[in-house]
Amino acid sequence: MLASTSQLVLRNIEDLSGKVLLVEPAADSLAQELIHQAPQLELSCYSTDTAVATNWQHSNVKLYTDVSPNFTDTFDTVVLFYPKSKEQLGFTLAQIKTAIGQQTQLFVCGDNKGGIKSLSSHAGKLGLSANKLDNAKHCLWFSLFGDFSQLADISASSFTISTAGESLILHSLPGVFNHGKLDTGTALLLDNLPQVSHGTVLDFACGCGVVGAMLKRKHPAIELFSSDISQLAVKATELTLAANGLSGRVIAADGLPDTPKLFDCIVSNPPFHTGIKTDYSIVESFIRQSAQRLAKHGSLTIVANSHLAYLELLQQAFKQVEVVAKANGFVVYRAH
Repeated sequence: MLASTSQLVLRNIEDLSGKVLLVEPAADSLAQELIHQAPQLELSCYSTDTAVATNWQHSNVKLYTDVSPNFTDTFDTVVLFYPKSKEQLGFTLAQIKTAIGQQTQLFVCGDNKGGIKSLSSHAGKLGLSANKLDNAKHCLWFSLFGDFSQLADISASSFTISTAGESLILHSLPGVFNHGKLDTGTALLLDNLPQVSHGTVLDFACGCGVVGAMLKRKHPAIELFSSDISQLAVKATELTLAANGLSGRVIAADGLPDTPKLFDCIVSNPPFHTGIKTDYSIVESFIRQSAQRLAKHGSLTIVANSHLAYLELLQQAFKQVEVVAKANGFVVYRAH
């Protein structure tokens, strides 16, 4: 099934020519459709989403997945999918600016509910201009133009938190969950972390790496693994661990990482969105996988919005589930 934004790309397929770079597309079958409908195009994809990258890799499309990709040439056409995080637009454009030549045509596609309607004012703040070309599928299709070479490179932001009796330096990048600050749910989780003095510990959907860093700070003997579907989060977590002199393995993975086979403890503030849409299947799959991947006497600790029906999901997968804490609209659950 094609995302609405991908359908709009196909609707405007005649705008695409020559060497085409798709930037942060959705995880759907757009690659196959483009290959089928316009075999003359030379397709490449830049994605920091592991699921999307895997999907495009299976289509034998040239793939760029590094946060700072090394483009050796420019493209005739660039199609950028408007990010959920507005601050990520300037960051992504700066990351791909070496792929944009003077003759490159750059188009931006986005869902109306995702903020694409404000692209013109957003582009103006970046010294660029946007022109609306099409409106369909509840999405918009813009051309974006200007001097992309003048876009400033954006480095990771850093900030310090003091909580749960510890102080940590955190690094974050645009597009990482709750970029640049500690969210309320994670703060509650940090105050109610499991007491795990040793063994393999996974910080799932690690974001900027704060949960794993706190666990490693409090329990240096654990073997820490941190994973996220986003390469941006992986990079941020690596920077966070390094800034605090902590060790851990950081993995880009769609779902739980393949290794190690078993964990003694899994901790997470799990996502429940795919793009701008609520997607409970992510958490359902995560809970099922966790039950299968925990060692004997292992535990899963998660934080969630109190209105989300996670208790039933946990009780279906685990023998013992307890509510550890409730505050400010969030709940911390622990399952054994």
